[in-house]
Amino acid sequence: MVKMNRFIQFNDETVDAKTLLLYERLGRALSDTSFLALTERKLLEFQPKEGIISMSVFWRHRTEEVMHAGRLTDIYLLSMGYWKQFDIKRWILFTKKFSLHPLRKFTCELLLMLEEFRLTDAIIKSRPGTASAFDVRKDAYVSYYKNALPSNMQKSFLADALFSQLFIYLHEGMFSDSTIDWGPVNMDLIQSVLQSAYDSKSTEENIYIAERITGIIDGTIKKDLVHQYYSVGDSFTDENTTFHYHRGMADAEKGETEQKETIEEVFRSWHRENESESGVHLQYELEHGRSGKSDGSDAAPGNEEAEIEETGLGQSEGNDSNRWKDEDSESTQKRDGKLKAGKVFGKEHTNVIYAEQRVEITNEYDNRQKISTWREEQKPFVRSIVEEMKKRIELKEDSRRERLSKGRLSTKLTTMIIDERPKPFYRKNSPSIHLDAVFGLLVDGSASMIDKLDETKRAVLLFHDVLRELGIIHEISSYYEDAYNASKEVQPNGFDLMHTFTDRAKDSGLAIASFEANEDNRDGFAIRWMAKRLAARQERHKFLLLFSDGEPSAFGYDQNGILDTAEAVMETEKTGISVIHLFLSTDVPTDDQKDLFSMMFGNKTASSNSVENFTEQTLRILRKLLAIVIRHP
Repeated sequence: MVKMNRFIQFNDETVDAKTLLLYERLGRALSDTSFLALTERKLLEFQPKEGIISMSVFWRHRTEEVMHAGRLTDIYLLSMGYWKQFDIKRWILFTKKFSLHPLRKFTCELLLMLEEFRLTDAIIKSRPGTASAFDVRKDAYVSYYKNALPSNMQKSFLADALFSQLFIYLHEGMFSDSTIDWGPVNMDLIQSVLQSAYDSKSTEENIYIAERITGIIDGTIKKDLVHQYYSVGDSFTDENTTFHYHRGMADAEKGETEQKETIEEVFRSWHRENESESGVHLQYELEHGRSGKSDGSDAAPGNEEAEIEETGLGQSEGNDSNRWKDEDSESTQKRDGKLKAGKVFGKEHTNVIYAEQRVEITNEYDNRQKISTWREEQKPFVRSIVEEMKKRIELKEDSRRERLSKGRLSTKLTTMIIDERPKPFYRKNSPSIHLDAVFGLLVDGSASMIDKLDETKRAVLLFHDVLRELGIIHEISSYYEDAYNASKEVQPNGFDLMHTFTDRAKDSGLAIASFEANEDNRDGFAIRWMAKRLAARQERHKFLLLFSDGEPSAFGYDQNGILDTAEAVMETEKTGISVIHLFLSTDVPTDDQKDLFSMMFGNKTASSNSVENFTEQTLRILRKLLAIVIRHP
């Protein structure tokens, strides 16, 4: 099964995608940063190049209330505290100063502990409503460090033990009980220095406290921390916080350097750079220019009398000057006959290029035989649902609105006597000309579909035949990623179109029978692609169906696929397009699989117990959706 971006690969827990999305949006709102992404890691982390903040797995396997409150405090600290109030410049100078110190890890993590304490207080003062969540955080961490303290002493991890004790002192006061014999460590002096943390107002003041405490224990404790407790500052060094902008860069002179002061500035700088550098191209470091003078010392002089010896043709299809005028405003760009996804289809698919092509008809004779057999077997089902829908439409047409003040006079005139204000008139409803609906069907084209390909084709053919009989416009396409040619820079994807909106009532049975399985599947991208096509339609009811046999899996997508697919579904539903998922399985789906698909698709997911039930489930879904269309014309 696909997992989220974990700090260890053997962690077999799946992510609650919708909950994580809600936390992510909270982080974006608090930091006022629309591009911010959220993951879950071992410790609180910042990843500026990727635009990611990470809450800690520390809160897992606790009660719902504690887990929720703890995760909220992680987000508060990341997006409100460290985001604007942690001094990056002083942090880097501090880490350089202690880079060779024998207690380097202890000193750096002590500073981060002091900063967390200061920022917690600042957040509570600015937003008093967060106090209850931070109380939960304090209780959980104090309990954790109280349990760790004797264990570390027993193992002679003195630095870890002292670190635990200092955390307890900070949160419970300097007079909290301690049964530990610290021997030569001058704990009284350390406590007197630590008390200054209650009045600290900046990173600089906490640096002074951390340095003094390290000076007190220097020589007494010889071994550095064994465990890691904080990793907030690990991502910030001179290399990723100092940007060298050369001539041609906006608001900067050639060779001028600028070091960012806050985490927010670092993130925004990386985001701006990634915005301009993203896509399918060579990857450069940040230290490069956009314009400058070329070296023309070895240029050859021109000769206007020279003859043309060779001509070349580009791949341009007309005047592209307008298309390249504003790269960010364009949703797609052509590249070698393919389309570039860009950022319109989600941040996970920036380097995706894709092609839309008709399914090539293959094995025509054999496929015609198959289609004939399948249609003969499915004819009763098609006839049944079509007749049922037509009867419902007729009933809808014949129904009338009664008890009106004007219209046709009813034969039931008792209302003239009984009612104080009689309304003996009625009107017939206008007959429906057609069902005001459009369908888009996505079929998973990954390699895992090979063992159930014929059964899937039968279900798709049933879907196609029912909608054709009812005159409903629809589109059917398989989707896949070319795993063999996918790389970090380029991820080729394809959509094999079996039937398009413009085909209307055309019989596309041969195309359906000819589609084949390929490699990987990028579900979130495919959903956004089809949603964009449906959004351009004028019909009132829009449905997007997705037939798949597993979790999303593609290059660099296996870890984030669940979250991205859930986000794509939520985005699509907000536009008024209903997303329905059918899990195609040869076996009875497990509870874990059902839970996983519920995370991604909510309650609009169904599953079949065997391959023989694909068509039955397809029929059931169609019947429900068409009933909705008739009920709400």
